Amino acid sequence: MLKKILVILYLVVVVVMAAATFAEHLYGMNFYAEWWFTALWALLAAVAVVYFLSRRIRRLSVVVLHFSFLVILLGALLTHLTASQGILHLRPNETALSYVLADGTLRPLPFSVKLDTFIVVCHPGTTAAADYESHLRITTADGERSETVSMNNICSVQGFRLYQSGYDDDGRGSVLAVNSDPWGIPVTYTGYALLFIGLLWMLVDPKGQYRQVLRSPLLRRGTLVLAFLLGVGELSAAPRTIPQETADKLGQLNILYNDRICPLQTYATDFTKKLFGKTHYEELTAEQVLAGYLFFADDWSGVPLKKQSDDRKWAIYELQHGFSLKVFPYTSQHGVTRWYAPVEEIDSLVVPAENRLLMTSYFDLLYSAVDADNYAMANEYLDRLKDYQHNNAGSSIPSDFRLKSERIYNTIPFATILFMVCLTMGFLSFFIFLFWPKKWAFRLQFGVLLLSFLALTTCEALRWIVSGNIPMSNGYETMLLMAWLVQLLTLCMQHRFRILLTFGFLLSGFFLLVSHISQMDPQIGHLMPVLRSPLLTLHVSIIMTAFALLSLTFICGLTGIAFHFTKRKEQTDVLATLSRVFLYPALTTLGFGIFIGAIWANVSWGTYWSWDPKEVWALITFMVYAVVVHTQSFRAFQRPLTYHIYVTLCFLTILMTYFGVNYFLGGMHSYA
Repeated sequence: MLKKILVILYLVVVVVMAAATFAEHLYGMNFYAEWWFTALWALLAAVAVVYFLSRRIRRLSVVVLHFSFLVILLGALLTHLTASQGILHLRPNETALSYVLADGTLRPLPFSVKLDTFIVVCHPGTTAAADYESHLRITTADGERSETVSMNNICSVQGFRLYQSGYDDDGRGSVLAVNSDPWGIPVTYTGYALLFIGLLWMLVDPKGQYRQVLRSPLLRRGTLVLAFLLGVGELSAAPRTIPQETADKLGQLNILYNDRICPLQTYATDFTKKLFGKTHYEELTAEQVLAGYLFFADDWSGVPLKKQSDDRKWAIYELQHGFSLKVFPYTSQHGVTRWYAPVEEIDSLVVPAENRLLMTSYFDLLYSAVDADNYAMANEYLDRLKDYQHNNAGSSIPSDFRLKSERIYNTIPFATILFMVCLTMGFLSFFIFLFWPKKWAFRLQFGVLLLSFLALTTCEALRWIVSGNIPMSNGYETMLLMAWLVQLLTLCMQHRFRILLTFGFLLSGFFLLVSHISQMDPQIGHLMPVLRSPLLTLHVSIIMTAFALLSLTFICGLTGIAFHFTKRKEQTDVLATLSRVFLYPALTTLGFGIFIGAIWANVSWGTYWSWDPKEVWALITFMVYAVVVHTQSFRAFQRPLTYHIYVTLCFLTILMTYFGVNYFLGGMHSYA
């Protein structure tokens, strides 16, 4: 009876959290602060404790793991009851003695805060913010001290924490978030520490279920297409443009685009992709397409676009009128670099007449050379502009190594090629495993997967070099990371489970396919200042590892169900055991990822849990997958078919966590 009550409460909590994300999105309703929601969690915790004690479990690893959840919930309750949050608005040389709560009331501070200056730090040569800094003077009973608050750099004073939250429109005033939670945070962090210990202990405990899975005799018995049809379109007479050599020189120029300095080739690639959905038009490169629209507008006006839309028409308009061509840098006497477009209003007090003349007349000269088919002169003009850029851009131009890396990255469509290879090999590998399990065939598959992994690693490395950040900041990059992790896991474990080669090809291929067909925007740009944190990098990479492992359990589940209905019982049993090999590390990494993310949020935002849709669905994912490891309480999961069906259905929560939140629910974690 007690177990039934616990199951019902557990299910109710999961359903309520899931429903709350939709109610909040559709109707603006917020259930999370309601008394009954807190009471529901408290009731679930109380019943769980009674049930756990009734089971008389004495294995310390299990006790620590389950006790950690109780401590985390206690910390959350203390934060809910005792924490105080508000806003502190400061103007230069203004001293504040209180802050404003959410309901508008003032609450005194045990110290005074004075803003000396507020600074927006920009990336060199751009207006893209690199950081926001408030230089403060804090006065307490012990004296006065100077502090700097910036993104991911908080100031702690007498139990209060100050976070950079915003700034005034004039760029002088600063808005700080104030948080006081002296009881909840220590208890919560203790719970996190116990959880991390318990999850790791679960994997290494000699008497634990995971070690029993690894010792299963099924694992020792479980031994467990490179051509792709390429369509060739009909060729038609291409509109006029410049020769390849001149186009290459044009692409090697630098431009201020997407708030960073990059090769003009990058702008041309994104321009062509926006218009035609690919990085070329017929046999013309992206640089030739850009030059065609720039110098031969009449010829290109009749070219059918992928889809007629305002943003595509605006992209053409910006190019042909020169608004997007910010290729003329000038560094002032104060060391400030600005990049100008030829049609911009140029301050005569800042930029000398000689430079202004070049900026306003350059494209007229280049157009005249192109119009006269004098491409030797056009090449010379392009070389001169490149020299001008290096002489006048200060330190804003990236290194030659970074620029060359970006040009290589723009040239090779990694995701497109690799998804074709991986999906083709995945289906071929499946038939090889079933009907032709030759050793040399498995070696060939391993070789192809290794080459795919090296190519994907090169892609990731190039994006890292170009952006200066680990590539996991948007949907496109996280799909690439998921594919990379799946291939890495497959390469590490395929020698024990041959069917993993099939899974690895198919799963990584589908991740790469999603990034290809969903038209995710792969533009490289600067990270938001708040995202430049090693904790965030750790959080995302661990979460992606968990999703990759859980994706493998999904593939095992689908294959196991298929084998069951084709009367291949032993393979079904082997796949259930193999799936559990992935499941336990997946739960461990998912738990680590979620709560490392909570620590990062507390450092950056001042709150470790905000009930954001992605937080909620990640927690739901953790909770539904955690059920299936309780095989002693729920013996139905010891049956392979039941297990396979359950983990296959559980994968829907991952799809909701990633795609549902990104493309429907939104929230702070949405990066579609």
